[in-house]
Amino acid sequence: MLSDADWNAIRLSIELAGITTLLLLVIGTPIAWWLARTRSAWKGAVGAVVALPIVLPPTVIGFYLLVLMGPEGPVGRLTQALGIGVLPFSFAGLVVASLFYSLPFVVQPLQNAFETIGERPLEAAATLRASPLDRFFSVVLPLARPGYLTAGVLGFAHTVGEFGVVLMIGGNIPGETRVVSVQIYDHVEALEYAQAHWLAAAMLAFSFVVLLALYTLNPGGRRK
Repeated sequence: MLSDADWNAIRLSIELAGITTLLLLVIGTPIAWWLARTRSAWKGAVGAVVALPIVLPPTVIGFYLLVLMGPEGPVGRLTQALGIGVLPFSFAGLVVASLFYSLPFVVQPLQNAFETIGERPLEAAATLRASPLDRFFSVVLPLARPGYLTAGVLGFAHTVGEFGVVLMIGGNIPGETRVVSVQIYDHVEALEYAQAHWLAAAMLAFSFVVLLALYTLNPGGRRK
């Protein structure tokens, strides 16, 4: 059965995924909105940067984030100057790394949702003298609800399943950075296959339930 260390890893994974998903929905909305509507020549470059975590090995992402956030990196120097200290091997560092690693899984569904809405609903709202902000909150957000549901579910699930980036940035500190994927790795290294099976089965069940909920509750998003 699951030990106290396993439950701590589960709690930490859920906490990390929850915070990361909420922040990504806020950060990802303006990025996705700009990508969906801009005709700028920079659209391709920005879209490629957002999608990088899909194709890059997690260890590569983790290595560069470690360099950037380390004591000699530009981000590390900034955080030290602000009195925050360095972020690697801390929960805050895990959140920052997860924001980048899970970014495309939130931005791309939102971008698809915004592109699907088109111009007509916004033009109709504009004829009623709705301000751009009113149009976004009264027209765009309700119509993009399936996209937000998909983005939230995918961002949460992808963050829960992180391993390479988590190990590179967070290390393996019990109660602070040891999430479920790292706990399974620890069990396997210690030849504790029974405990590894319990956690791995829990992750498998979680992934299935998440996808089942996504495909059942959001059939519109699935078709997109």
